[in-house]
Amino acid sequence: MLLSYCTNVHPSEDLDGVIDQLARYSGPVREAAGLDTLGVGLWLPAELAHRLDASAEDRDRLRAALAEHRLQVHTLNAFPYGGFHREVVKLAVYSPTWAERARLDYVLACARVLADLLPDGASGSISTLPLAWRAPWTRADDDEATKAFATLSAELRELGRRTGRTVRIAVEPEPGCVLDTVEDVVSWLAARTGPEWPEDRRIDPEYVGVCLDTCHLAVSFADPAGAVHRITDAGLRVVKVQASAALEVADLSAPGARDAVGRFVEKRYLHQVRELTAAGDVLASDDLPVALGDTERRPGLPGEGPWRVHFHVPLHHEPAPPLTATTQVLRDAVAAVRAAPHGSEAHLDVETYTWSVLPPDVLPDGADELVTGIAAELRWAQENLLVRADVTTTSTSITTEGTYA
Repeated sequence: MLLSYCTNVHPSEDLDGVIDQLARYSGPVREAAGLDTLGVGLWLPAELAHRLDASAEDRDRLRAALAEHRLQVHTLNAFPYGGFHREVVKLAVYSPTWAERARLDYVLACARVLADLLPDGASGSISTLPLAWRAPWTRADDDEATKAFATLSAELRELGRRTGRTVRIAVEPEPGCVLDTVEDVVSWLAARTGPEWPEDRRIDPEYVGVCLDTCHLAVSFADPAGAVHRITDAGLRVVKVQASAALEVADLSAPGARDAVGRFVEKRYLHQVRELTAAGDVLASDDLPVALGDTERRPGLPGEGPWRVHFHVPLHHEPAPPLTATTQVLRDAVAAVRAAPHGSEAHLDVETYTWSVLPPDVLPDGADELVTGIAAELRWAQENLLVRADVTTTSTSITTEGTYA
């Protein structure tokens, strides 16, 4: 599996800014991680993606910067359309939806850019949102999204014919969205791949598959191996794995537990919470402060079972008790993907975009500490997800390399 880290952790959204971030962060991360070449999962906001798509000269500038710092691109993150580092993002990250033409145009621009940047002989992957936030979403919206993915399939097929390079789209289930879980994504895609569908509504599973974000997977309390089997049994492939760990609270009644998880409340991103009941049901809350409850009108989740929070914890770190991280879900998911059909072709992208919103006492102090932290994540991923892939996961201890930074 090709390993990279996702640059959506960095705030730059224009070409000069992205080139600067490669020099300021990505190159130094490669050196700190001790890698000859480093994969970067570029986040290209829509405005920049369209600019690069239209300009061979600009693509050459980006290609030269990548080569200068010994970086390679085989995957893009096309989930956030733009403004991912605004003061408040929350639900805005799900717009435009797949019912809107702007989303299709953005992803196609990314695909054409990626095909031009790929190393020789490599295939590309692009992760995208699971249609939209769950509401409002109508039957008409669903039909527009189906047609968009059918068009996308045809365009990617033609792109491969024209360039000799394969680019695949990976739909990323996320709690609270139309396609909330792996089961939702598989059901939606698989139902639209058969010959009974007219051509303008038929999705090609050769070009559209699943992005397995292991934080989202953990938050849903899904079984990692079972989720991967469900994908492959449906004739789909795991195109991309976003290596990430969720925040977990095993017992909300433990001394200091609510205060400890409350330190992760912040105003920029949505941090969905799920609680597992004794009966095996999963209770949902759309954001951490809502789950905690702040008034009599918003009492929050009951807190009688374990919580998992959509907050990406740096991979190499174990939070202080009573908090933990769902690192074992990450291990098990990657092991299942590697054993699956086409598993070795899946791209493994470390996606801890939350470095800038960590609690103040563990927030990286400047660029050097952020570089150190990302490099530690990559070393952890190499050692625990790739090098020791044949070691039984339950008997492998977590290697902690310092603090968050």
